[in-house]
Amino acid sequence: MLEVVDLRCERGERALFDGLEFKLPAGALLRVAGANGSGKTSLLRILCGLALPARGDVRWQGESIRALREEYHRQLVYIGHAPAVKDELTGRENLAVSCALGGTPADAAVVGAALERVGLDGYADLPARHLSQGQRRRVALARLAACEATALWILDEPFTALDTTAIGCVQEMIAEHLERGGIVVFTSHQEVMGASITAYTIELGG
Repeated sequence: MLEVVDLRCERGERALFDGLEFKLPAGALLRVAGANGSGKTSLLRILCGLALPARGDVRWQGESIRALREEYHRQLVYIGHAPAVKDELTGRENLAVSCALGGTPADAAVVGAALERVGLDGYADLPARHLSQGQRRRVALARLAACEATALWILDEPFTALDTTAIGCVQEMIAEHLERGGIVVFTSHQEVMGASITAYTIELGG
């Protein structure tokens, strides 16, 4: 279970959100919506432990993530709005590095299969500088296929720059993760998951 208790986030002198509370059990999908500047990315960074709230707590399995630290991060995949892809590395190398840095190293077979899953098998050994924005985004999202055993996925605008085929692939990976009992939190300005998926929604600033 992922639980948020009385969360307040501030930017300068302004509160982006205050008193935010929710609980997500295994198999839950949460869409975080809201206008630009409403605190969507800030909330995701707090959930990941990359930023601290002005007040409140984030708990994983009943314990504060501040106490769990590395143990929590090993159960988490966070993919930010900007794909953390290095131009000088190939798609294959980028994915291997991101898995290792996230605490879930993947062998060559897993990396190759993950890139194939997102439609990049023919581009895996090209330096990322030669990839389109959509292909770079798919390199980042291939981590979901490589680290599917992690319990919690936190995704900032995961469908940005993707074509229809790639969007369908990501939707499929999310649905499979939920069926395994995983939890997914993502931001999006649009309803992008299929009608068969039940999602909770939080509208920041609404």
